[in-house]
Amino acid sequence: MRVIILVFIILFAFSCNNKYKNAENKDQDYQIIPQPVSIQPSNGKFLVDSKTKISASDALQNEAGFLAQMLSYSAGVTINTGDNGNIQLQLDDTIENEEGYTLSVSYNQITISGKTAKGVFYGIQTLRQLMPASVESKINPTGELTLPAVTITDHPRYQYRGMHLDVARHFFPVDFIKTFIDLIALHKMNTFHWHLTEDQGWRIEIKKYPKLTEIGAFRNGTIVGHHPGTANDQIPYGGFYTQEEIKDIVAYASERHVSVIPEIELPGHSSAAIAAYPNLSCFPEEPTVVTNDMMSEKGKAIQDGGRPKIVQETWGVFPDVYCAGKEETFAFLQDVLDEVIPLFPSEYIHIGGDECPKENWERCSNCQQRIKTEGLEDEHELQSYFITRIEKYLNSKGKNIIGWDEILEGGLAPNATVMSWRGIEGGIEAAKQNHDVIMTPNSSCYFDHYQSEDIENEPLAIGGKTTVGDVYAYEPTPEELTDEEGKFVLGAQGNVWTEYMKTTDYVEYMILPRMTALSEVVWTPKESRNWDDFHSRLQHFSKRFDAMGVNYAKHSIEE
Repeated sequence: MRVIILVFIILFAFSCNNKYKNAENKDQDYQIIPQPVSIQPSNGKFLVDSKTKISASDALQNEAGFLAQMLSYSAGVTINTGDNGNIQLQLDDTIENEEGYTLSVSYNQITISGKTAKGVFYGIQTLRQLMPASVESKINPTGELTLPAVTITDHPRYQYRGMHLDVARHFFPVDFIKTFIDLIALHKMNTFHWHLTEDQGWRIEIKKYPKLTEIGAFRNGTIVGHHPGTANDQIPYGGFYTQEEIKDIVAYASERHVSVIPEIELPGHSSAAIAAYPNLSCFPEEPTVVTNDMMSEKGKAIQDGGRPKIVQETWGVFPDVYCAGKEETFAFLQDVLDEVIPLFPSEYIHIGGDECPKENWERCSNCQQRIKTEGLEDEHELQSYFITRIEKYLNSKGKNIIGWDEILEGGLAPNATVMSWRGIEGGIEAAKQNHDVIMTPNSSCYFDHYQSEDIENEPLAIGGKTTVGDVYAYEPTPEELTDEEGKFVLGAQGNVWTEYMKTTDYVEYMILPRMTALSEVVWTPKESRNWDDFHSRLQHFSKRFDAMGVNYAKHSIEE
């Protein structure tokens, strides 16, 4: 009898231990970011092997190919597409959200359904996270790939889920732009805001104006250290994207359901364009001034040789802006936009509109005449005139504009979307005027800030401090808005300004995992967000970064 009792106790303990292990493993199986709306784990595993086949309609062949390639890399076998597959991709009109999806995994069948191809693609991204992190290296060390059984119903909270990248202060190669887009897709974000023109460089080929890239894409040196700098490195720097390269990148993004919004900055931050075409300035003969006399020797030589305008070599805000009183300014910008528009299918063109000093306009006879002729009150209304005129032109071409929140000054252009960066006030004001808003306040969404107090051991940053926790705590819809006004908040965006980010691994370090936190803010229902739960899932998610070979900050991983 004692022997029987002893055996029973051992078996019971073994059973409990097994259940504990299974529960622990099951928890680890469903570490998904952003957190889905509904997730119901089940028993069983789906085995991916040489018999696995993907079936999809003609409308989903792009998604089927993406999934087949991913599974082939991960399982080490060739996964084919065709009829009667045990993985089914399908469209489902009963799903309400345009980007919503359902995912069902059982031991013998996987089904991903979406309202649109976008939804199916996001279901694939969730399926990807059900795989071991090691598959991100495209090498499966186990030789076997299984997926845990689950039923997921999911859709995003916001329609605009974006990441911005400034390539004008520092230029990044095409391969990295594609990596950046891959990270956007992994996080179920859907917009790449590409900041292409600035004081320090013009990065997009415009065939009618070749000097924009011959001259405007290259500066003769860059300040050393934090602005205003301690010296000039005297090293020529620059680069630009050809129109063919841009077409390739936009097509690559489209396959991943990422919309690319170009930013062509105006009327301020235009030193590079003015260096190429000085007549765009109010005062073409006045030399470019580099703060604290930090100009490179080559820059000085160019000015001594009779060309007063150079591409800016330091950071900040500069008074030499597009002249609002000359018709040739608008003719130039319309010509530029005529070449930009066909490259980008997005409904939006971002026209900047931020940080435009008014002192040159105040002393420019052409600008003062424009104010008088148009019956404007002051230079702020002149900026509004400038923005509205460009907006009308873009509207006539089937495009809408986005601008930074300074475009509110002097009166908001009729159809403009406002990107609120100087806090949330601009977004609140625009929403109350029934204008669409994208929230990107610098306190929560600027990924050029430091990530900890220990700045001595951090890469040089512009300043401020925004931790992963700060990003995760951000609520894009301000409480000051009514429910109706809140509908104008399209979503949020993380901004990456690259004054101090010289390399691709530097950019990766600054965006990851803050981008990961933002992805859950803009996707997951507000009531489902929980920092402790997210922090736990982030420990697993970071293993994907390891396998992908990307650089990331570990403050929130190691704490």
